[in-house]
This record gives sequence, structure tokens and C-alpha cells, in this order.
Amino acid sequence: MNHLPPARRSRVLHRSSRTLPPRAIGGHGAWLVEEGGREVLDASGGAAVSCLGHQHPRVVAAVQRQAGQLCYAHTSFFTTEAAEALAEELVGHEPGGLAQAYVVSGGSEAVEAALKLARQYFVETGEPQRSRIIARRQSYHGNTLGALAAGGNAWRRAPYAPLLSDAFSHVSPAFAYREQRPEEDEAAFTARLAAELEAEFQRLGPRTVAAFIAEPVVGATAGCVPAPAGYFRAVREICDRHGALLILDEVMSGMGRTGTLHAWEQEGIAPDLQAIAKGLGGGYQPIGAVLVSGRIVDAVERGSGAFQHGHTYLAHAVACAAALEVQRVIREERLLDTVVAMGERLERRLVERFGNHHHVGDIRGRGLFRAIELVADRGGKTPFDPAHRLHARIKAEAFARGLACYPGGGTIDGQRGDHVLLAPPYIVRPVEIDLIVDRLGEAVDAAIAGLPR
Repeated sequence: MNHLPPARRSRVLHRSSRTLPPRAIGGHGAWLVEEGGREVLDASGGAAVSCLGHQHPRVVAAVQRQAGQLCYAHTSFFTTEAAEALAEELVGHEPGGLAQAYVVSGGSEAVEAALKLARQYFVETGEPQRSRIIARRQSYHGNTLGALAAGGNAWRRAPYAPLLSDAFSHVSPAFAYREQRPEEDEAAFTARLAAELEAEFQRLGPRTVAAFIAEPVVGATAGCVPAPAGYFRAVREICDRHGALLILDEVMSGMGRTGTLHAWEQEGIAPDLQAIAKGLGGGYQPIGAVLVSGRIVDAVERGSGAFQHGHTYLAHAVACAAALEVQRVIREERLLDTVVAMGERLERRLVERFGNHHHVGDIRGRGLFRAIELVADRGGKTPFDPAHRLHARIKAEAFARGLACYPGGGTIDGQRGDHVLLAPPYIVRPVEIDLIVDRLGEAVDAAIAGLPR
């Protein structure tokens, strides 16, 4: 039943059918402007999207220029200068052996394309028996059916479970705060995770596995969880030994968010396929992409000669122009240096405010991709009762104080646990970092104080 009075009902199917969200009417830098003039500090870039903040003049001008020249041309007939230039910007220097870009309209599309391209690679190379994908619990890879099947978020999967493919299986997350045992050091934890992945290859049959997919830093589902040292080197070695591909989902953590353009650069390895999206276009246009290694490109070229997949808005000219300018701004204005510096400030301020907080169990992340995890008891890492919906209470208290952040529930297993994710734009100022932490601190304390006794 719609609880909105008839005069307030919207023809838009919003995320909640019971409340009408406030209307955003403008933005500048790290701030959004609400109808009525109130300004809200965008501390999470929406969903880690707005890497350059709002209304960056160079990107707005690039969109206007492209729209004035050509908005759309179907990729079965034409390529465009914007698409070619964007691909050259992304993979012209072949980072980690990634040689071509397949440009789509968002993160879920990028993951779907990566999964299908992994499958086609083995069809092209004479190993059609490779049809299994290994992923991790407490991961998130998108909301389309293939991406959802790859994901390990139990709450998101549950309503659609009968529709999800059994080609996917899941191993433990590289989540030290929740998964590392008291008797383990970091190296032992990494070794146990690697042994579990090896055992899953053996259970399935190593020659049936097409790929392993993971987020280098887990985003929305668990809240900015980096892997322990050596984990991805071990994963890469296992995939190589068994002839499987490595797919890295950097939809949320990539394109500079963690302090390097690609999050995998900090792991000492490179993927065969990489999904990117949010920080690619910064929210100025819907866009995502798959970055493809040279060996996969060569296999398709020698085989069928075409990726058997497609969407109407592939390599959309205006979206490509926007993303190209976003990437040029990041590079030319050396914003990765800013991400590192402001990320260190954000971490320091979070530790100052929450390091001794009775109900903050962990502070984690990299660059401008940080999170706090809330607990009822620090000693036992006991989560709050999920019925309290603490994450939603924090979101409401923060928004009332003019702060937009990205809280999430089900941090531990899809049902239990609460965290708050922060992903401010790369152009954030020191005073805004301080304001984010101050307002978040007030919101957390107010939300906890308001819980039922």
C-alpha cells in the first residue's frame, strides 16, 4: 500500500514506495543543493560515483560539445572519436596487459560482459567445458541476474534465488576483521584463504573453472574491505596454475578511488578482465567498461572474430566524451595525489573520532574509500540487533545534519552487521574532510542513543 498522500505520489517508481525523496536541484564541488536551498555535503559521492564532485566545468563543457556534434551512432555501423579517444586513454599504454576496452552503460553491464567474455574465451580456445565461476561470499557485483549470481550478498540474492545460475560458487571473503582467527597472523590468514580457493578448484574440477571474480577492495556489501597482504598474488598464482581467468570488479574501488588509478596496482598483480564504472564517468553520464587483456583479444580475433554480446548504448558518444574528460582531469590535475593525501587525513580524523568509540569495531579502507563498522560490543565484535536497522538510523541522522553518507546493513552475512561507507570526491578540501567526520560522529551518537532499550 502506498502511504504517500495522493497529492504527493510520484509517477517515478522510487527505491522506497512509502517515502518521497527530497528533490535535488543543483550541485557544486562536494555539495548538493536540495529544493528550498539547503546544501548537503556529499560524503559518499552518491554510491562512490561523483569522483570530481558536481558540475565540474570542464566535464560539463565536454558533454555540451559532444551533444552539439553527435549524440548517438549505433556501434554496428559506426565508431566515434569520443569512443576511440576514451579507449586510448584507458588502455593505450596497455596497463597490466589490458589492451582493449568494451564500453557499456554501467557496472552491472560491465560485470555481465566480463563473465560472458570469459566464457567465450574458452569456447574460442577449445575448452568449452569451462563453465564454472568462483566468487566470494559478502561480495557485490551488480543487480542483473548474472552479476547477482556472482555476488555473495545473501539478502540481495534471496528474492531471486530460483532465477540464479548454479554455475557460480562462493568461497570465504578476505575480510580480516570478521574472518581472521585469533591464532592467525596475516600470512596464515592469507594461506588459509588460498587453500580454500584451491580446494574449491579441486571440488569443481580445475578444468571446469572459467574464472575467479573478486573486488580488490570490497565495497557496498561489507564496507571498504581490503585484502590481506599477498592474497591477490596467491589468487593469481592459483588461477594461472589451473588455466582460469582472473576477473577483478573495480566498479566501485577503481579509477583512482583507492589512491592508484587501478586498485590492483597495489596488489602486485593484474587481471585478465577488469570491470570499471562509477569513477570512470563520475556520474556525468551513465557509463561502464570492461578492460580486456591482449590474450583474450587475440583469442577472439583468431576465432569467431566477434564478441557475441551487445547493448543498444554501447560506447555512447556523449557518455564517452564525459568519461574522457573526467579521466583527463584526474590525470592532468594530479588528483591521485590528492586522493592519497585526503585519504590519509580522512583516516586520521576517523581514528581520532572513532578509535576509542564503544560502538565502532573497525575503521578500514584505502584512499578516499573508507568505512567504519558498528558493533554493540567491541570486545566480542557483537553486531547490533538487525531489527534496529542502525545503518538506516545513521543515514537519517546524518542527512538531517546536512551529510549524505552510504550506510549499509548485513555487513557480516547479509543479515547481521552495520557499517558506514565514505567516498568523498577527489576534489574534497581539508575543511570538508573535517566536517564529514564531525557530522558523522554526531549522527552515529544520535542514532545509537535513539535505539530501543
